Amino acid sequence: MDIIEQLKWRYATKKFDSEFVLSDEKLQVLKEAFNLTALSYGLQTLKLVIIKNKAQREKLVEYSFGQRQVADASHLLVLCIQEKIDTADVNEHFNNIVKIRNTPDTILAPFKKQLNATIEAMPNGKKANWATRQAYIALGNLMTVCALKNIDSCPMEGFNPEAYDEVLKLKKKGLKSVLLLPVGKRADDDMFAELKKVRKPLEDTIIEL
Repeated sequence: MDIIEQLKWRYATKKFDSEFVLSDEKLQVLKEAFNLTALSYGLQTLKLVIIKNKAQREKLVEYSFGQRQVADASHLLVLCIQEKIDTADVNEHFNNIVKIRNTPDTILAPFKKQLNATIEAMPNGKKANWATRQAYIALGNLMTVCALKNIDSCPMEGFNPEAYDEVLKLKKKGLKSVLLLPVGKRADDDMFAELKKVRKPLEDTIIEL
């Protein structure tokens, strides 16, 4: 598969085929890809909420500035950050390292201590901004994987996070929605599907030293 050709094939899908349903196999690929996203310190302070129920998604259109992709796509992926990030997350991460890699605690202790101190000293507002930037990394990763698997997608910032959090009861889970990614199959009559990509020449965006 030519990766560049697949990235050219990808576009922000404006109209989805509302009858199409993504296979369990492809949905599993997206789950695995999200979980394998490279994140700062290796801490996984993100959650991916996957919504298939169309009735529930219809309710969310109102809070998505009327963008039909939310309801017409096969599934809606909601990228969320944790409202609370603390040393419990650090300790869980290092416990996981020991469990999976069997790394001696004597080797991990200095890094663990340093990371705990960093998290403790970080103001809550900075933690939220930091976690949101990690969500953008996950979004980019998911979009690339979608392109490679011929899954159409549309990254979205245009929605009301507070309303989403209320409708999806995310606060009870300690989460806050930050980004959306409807996924599925482009509609045959989506006029944007055949438009050529508009990008600057490489020499205007790449600096080689």
